[in-house]
Amino acid sequence: MATIIISFARSLRPSSISKHFLQFHIHPPFFHRASFSSTVDDHNPLLNNFEFPPFDAIEASHVRPGMRALLKKLDGDLVKLEKSVEPSWLKLVEPLEKIKDRLSVVWGAVNHLKAVKDSYEFRSAIEEIQPEKVQFDLNLSQSKPIYNAFKAIRESPDWEGLNDAQKRVVELSIKEAVLSGVSLEDSKRGEFNKIQQELTKLSRKFEENVFDATKKFEKLITNKKEIEGLPDTALGLAAQTASSKGHENATAENGPWMITLDDPSVLSIIQHAKNRTLREEIYRAYVTRASSGELDNTPVIEQMLKLRLEKAKLLGYDNYAELSMATKMATVSKAQELLEKLRSASWNAAVQDMEDLKLFSKSQGAPEADELTHWDIVFWSERLYESKYEINEEELRPYFSLPKIMDGLFSLMKKLFGIDVEPADGSAPVWNADVRFYRIKDSSGEPIAYFYFDPYVRPAEKRGGAWMDEVVARRRVLSGNKTSVRLPIAHMVCNQMPPVGVKPSLMTFHEVKTIFHEFGHALQHMLTKQDEGLVSGIRGIEWDAIELPSQFMENWCYHRDTLMSMARHYETGECLPEDIYQKLLAARTFRAGSISLIHLKLATVDLELHSKYVPGGSESIYDVDRRVSEKTEVIPPLPEDRFLCSFIHTFAGMYAAGYYSYKWAEVLSADAFSAFEDAGLHDEKAVRETGHRFRETILALGGGKDPLTVFVEFCGREPSPEPLLRHNGLLHSAV
Repeated sequence: MATIIISFARSLRPSSISKHFLQFHIHPPFFHRASFSSTVDDHNPLLNNFEFPPFDAIEASHVRPGMRALLKKLDGDLVKLEKSVEPSWLKLVEPLEKIKDRLSVVWGAVNHLKAVKDSYEFRSAIEEIQPEKVQFDLNLSQSKPIYNAFKAIRESPDWEGLNDAQKRVVELSIKEAVLSGVSLEDSKRGEFNKIQQELTKLSRKFEENVFDATKKFEKLITNKKEIEGLPDTALGLAAQTASSKGHENATAENGPWMITLDDPSVLSIIQHAKNRTLREEIYRAYVTRASSGELDNTPVIEQMLKLRLEKAKLLGYDNYAELSMATKMATVSKAQELLEKLRSASWNAAVQDMEDLKLFSKSQGAPEADELTHWDIVFWSERLYESKYEINEEELRPYFSLPKIMDGLFSLMKKLFGIDVEPADGSAPVWNADVRFYRIKDSSGEPIAYFYFDPYVRPAEKRGGAWMDEVVARRRVLSGNKTSVRLPIAHMVCNQMPPVGVKPSLMTFHEVKTIFHEFGHALQHMLTKQDEGLVSGIRGIEWDAIELPSQFMENWCYHRDTLMSMARHYETGECLPEDIYQKLLAARTFRAGSISLIHLKLATVDLELHSKYVPGGSESIYDVDRRVSEKTEVIPPLPEDRFLCSFIHTFAGMYAAGYYSYKWAEVLSADAFSAFEDAGLHDEKAVRETGHRFRETILALGGGKDPLTVFVEFCGREPSPEPLLRHNGLLHSAV
C-alpha cells in the first residue's frame, strides 16, 4: 500500500487488518505439464517439461525467446480452435483451458520472479515482450467464434443440463468477452486495444517507480542517540542492512545503522524513535515516494484515470467505477452506502481517540502534545497502548517465533478442516534458499495441494508487502486423465524480519495475523473441490468477496486455544502468560475508530477518482484526496502528502474502483466467524462441524456459485454488518 498511515495501522491495533501492502494478483498462472515442439530451444526452462516450475533455473535471458516461441505456438492453437470450435464442452471449453494454461504458467512464473528477484534484466525483458502478450490476450478475449460458441451453449436446449459451475463458466466467459471489447465495432475495438496496451504499460511503470523510489532512500546513522528508543530487533535489522551496503563491521550495539523506506525499517522509526525530527524526516520521505523527478507517478496516475474513463465509455458505462462493479457483488451506490455507514459509526470514536492521545502525551510531558501531527500519532499511540494494556509488542516477539507460529497454524488447519500440512522441502525448485515448500494431505493421507512460503524481507530485490498467488490451479481437464484432477499449488510471500544471528525470525503480533491472512487466501485456492478449472479456487469469485477467507483467518489469532498453542518463548518454551493474552484480547478494539477511518479514506478516494473525478478538469487528483480527507481524517493530510503516488493497489494492482472490497468482504468474514462464535468456540465438536461446513462451502465451491449464494449456504442467511461493528467495538456508534 501507498500511505504510511496504513502502513502504521498495524501499530494502532485494529480488530482485523487487511493487508495494505498486499499485492494479491490473480493473473492467473495455471500450471501445465505440457511438451512443446522439438523445434523450440530445449535448454529454455520456460518451455521444457516440468512437474513444478523451474524457479531456480529461469533467467531473464529466457524470457524473450521463451515467450515468443510460446505465443507463436498458442496463436496457432487459437486459430485452429476458432476454425473447429463447436458449442460443446469438449470442442470449446477444454481446448480453451489448455491454451490459457500454457500461456499462464510461463507468464506467471516470469512475473513471480520479477516480484521476488527484481532486476533490470527481468524488467527490460518483460517490458519488451509484454505488448505481444497483451495483444495475444486481446485476440483471445475478443475472439468472436469463441464468444458466439459460448452464447450458443447458453441458448441451447442443453443449457439446463449443465451443473452450476459449468453455467458460471459460460456466463463469466460471455461477460469477460463483452468487457474485453468483443462487441465493439472494428474502429472502436482498435481504440480499446490501444488503451489496454497503454494501461498495462503505465501500471508496470507505476509499480517500478514505487519500488525504485523506495530503494533510492538510504539514511546512515552513526550516533546511537539519534535512534534512541528503537528495540533490539530494529537495531539488528538496521545494522544488518548497513552491513549489506558495505559497512561490514556494523553491529546492533555500535552501528552504523541504515534506515530505509522498506516497511519494517520505516515502522520501527515512526513507532519507537524518540527523535521527533527523525520521525518527521522518515514520514515525509515515505508519503512523498515516487512523486518527483523521473520517478514521479503523478502524470502516470492522471493518464491512467483518463484512459480508464475512455475505456469505460467505449463499453457503454458512465465511468470506470461502474465498469469495475460489473464483476463484483456490489454496485457503486451500494458500496458508497456501506462506506458511509461504517464512516458514521467510526467518526466520533476516532475523534475521541485523538483526544485521548493528546491527553496522554501531555501527561507524559510531550512538548508537542497540543500539536500532535502525523509523525507523532503512531509513536504516542504505541506509548498509550503500552501504558493502557501494559504490553510492549517488541517484548512479545520472543513468544512469536516463525517455526512455532507455523506449527500452530497447521494444527488449527487439522482441527478446523481435517487436513495435515507437512514439509516437502526439496520436492520442488525454489527461487531463494529461505523459501519453504509444503504438502497438504486430507484425512486419507493423500496429497491434495502444495504451497511455497517466502517469509523474509529482501529489500534489494523483493517487492514489499505480503501476497498470495496461484502457481497451479485444480482442474480435471489437464490432469492427464479424466478420472483424477490436477492438484493446486500456491505461493505465499511475506516481508518480515529474517533471523538475526542464532535467533529465528521473531514476529510481532501483527505479522502473525499477516501469515494467517495470506494463508486464508491460499486455503480457498488449495481446498477447492471445483473440477472446472476456470472457476476453481479463487477463480471466478467476485472481487469484493475475495478477502472473505483471509480476513476470516485473522480472527483465529485472538482465539485463546489457538494463540496459546503457538505463542511460546523460542528459548524457554514458556507459554504466553495468561494476563498478556487477556490484554491482547482487550486491546483488540484499541483505536478501532481511527483504524476504520484509514481504510474508509482509501476506499472512498479510490471510488471518487473512478466515478466523479474529471481528467483535465478543475479538480486535481490531490484536490479529490483532500476533499475525501475532510470526512475521513481527524487530522488533515500534509499539503505535500502524495500517498496516491504509491497507491499500488489501485494503480498497479487489482483494486481500481475496488478498494472498498476490503470492507465489503470484512462484513462477510466477521459474519462468517460469528457462526463459530454462535456454535461455541470452546465446543470442539461444534467447531469441527462448523469448520467442515465452512470448508465445504466457502473454501470448496470457488467461483462455481455466486458468493452470496455460497455465503447463504454456509450461514443459512444473508450477511449482516453487525458482527463486524461488534468485533470493532463500534456497534453502539452505528446509526
